[in-house]
Amino acid sequence: MGSMKKLVGGLLLLLASSVTISVLLAISSLTPNCTQVDFYKTQDRYSSWGSHRLAIIVPFRDRFDELLQFAPHIHDFLNKQKIKHTIYVINQVDKLRFNRASLINVGHILSRKDCDYIAMHDVDLLPLNPKLNYSYPENGPFHVASPEYHPKYHYSTFVGGILLLTKEQFELCNGLSNRYWGWGLEDDEFFARMKEAKFNISRPQNINSGIHNTFRHLHDRTVRRRDTARLFNQKEATRKRDRLTGLADVQYELVSTQHITIDQAPIILHNVKLICNYSLTPWCEHKSGNTKKTL
Repeated sequence: MGSMKKLVGGLLLLLASSVTISVLLAISSLTPNCTQVDFYKTQDRYSSWGSHRLAIIVPFRDRFDELLQFAPHIHDFLNKQKIKHTIYVINQVDKLRFNRASLINVGHILSRKDCDYIAMHDVDLLPLNPKLNYSYPENGPFHVASPEYHPKYHYSTFVGGILLLTKEQFELCNGLSNRYWGWGLEDDEFFARMKEAKFNISRPQNINSGIHNTFRHLHDRTVRRRDTARLFNQKEATRKRDRLTGLADVQYELVSTQHITIDQAPIILHNVKLICNYSLTPWCEHKSGNTKKTL
């Protein structure tokens, strides 16, 4: 019995050591950069990269494993295209349900002084084909993650994953609806906004890759379970065009801002608390109400 206890104790110690090593390795790749310098302005070799500046807006919560892969990958990918950019991670730190659309609205507000166009970018979708173009979309929104090439979503009106817009295009749509707490449908509503604004949405063409090798999708459904609950009248309300909410009325508190570097990729991390309008969207948190789950 004593030897069994020693064996179990040894295994637990080994497991704890492995976890500690994993955490330390992750932390070692995160370097605080509190006095982050705009290296595009400090080095002459970037002068030929043009005047535009892209804000990569990443709506975020509890995805640090993915972020450790995403940040250095997208930073290197865009540098190879000579795209001046800043990565903004908009981290939702409140107790409400995740609201991707509102976080993107906040990201636009916090980045618009320094950048003239944005990429609404999922943290778990990595571009692989170098022909995927992130340049300034002066002729209208450019959907990088086209349904023709996305590893999962293939319906014709899909505009999620990675979408580029100028600041002016995003503002003409009044950003995204703030009604979408939980997972899904906010991109479909934004498609309706862009069409109503009479934008011509373009997509990659003839890039010589397919759904299996254009992007790398990091999402693991068994580990990252999506919040698909439908509370109160959420299902009915979120399947209609929202003409009440958007960029102009998103409510939030900026808790703190951190400048970090992951494997030489500089990031601005904004910790944000979203504020819910309970009379308009009582489904913003999990509490009493009719609940349905969908796949």
